[in-house]
Amino acid sequence: MNKLYQKSEIMFAVLWIAAYVVLSSLADQLSESAGVTKSVTAVLHIAMSLVLFFWIRKNGLGEKYGFCRPELPARKFLYYLPLVIIASASLWNGVGLRLGLAGTVCYVISMCCVGFLEEVIFRGLLFRAMEKDNLKTAIIVSSLTFGIGHIVNLFNGSGRTPLSTAVQIVFAVLVGFVLVLIFYHGKSLIPCILFHSANNALGAFGTEKSMDPKAEVVLNIALTVIVLGGYALYLVKKFPLKKQ
Repeated sequence: MNKLYQKSEIMFAVLWIAAYVVLSSLADQLSESAGVTKSVTAVLHIAMSLVLFFWIRKNGLGEKYGFCRPELPARKFLYYLPLVIIASASLWNGVGLRLGLAGTVCYVISMCCVGFLEEVIFRGLLFRAMEKDNLKTAIIVSSLTFGIGHIVNLFNGSGRTPLSTAVQIVFAVLVGFVLVLIFYHGKSLIPCILFHSANNALGAFGTEKSMDPKAEVVLNIALTVIVLGGYALYLVKKFPLKKQ
């Protein structure tokens, strides 16, 4: 991996993204065949997380990719409260154990690893590779690639409508934008990983009782526009972009 990384950090990031997306999709299919949600995927994500973590540590890249305490106090980021609101949203319709014990354990493990992998890949590898040439482009590309990746929900049998998927994509783009600003200004990826992991993992504890599709879309739009949009505007105003 070192030779590819030294040759092109951007290509290194792109290959990690491709490997993550393709292998995760295959692992999800195998998990369903095995009869336990995320069973194979959890093993894959643990392996990928360990490989990436120890590679970064071995090469002394921990500080570059935010494996450190934030340089700015939490109050500068409003104590990350908008992210707490977002992460808790999956529980607002009730709490349950809809995947069974084995499925829940595998799902939580997989989603915690996803939080780590996606933050390191999109906010770490990809953003840092592009940042040195053009900061604004790096922020935009990191946010868009993360968000657009959710278009897969139109084809993976998730049951989402085109409108719901469109809202989710915009939501994910804004999440990516907010997280990359937090990483850039705070110099730490830890808050981003913690939020991303919690936001994903808590989905395992949402109730089986489904929300009305129209109400769900309205709620997601409200969270996107009011909570995420407002938080993004705050971060932009609080921390004017400038090359550090």
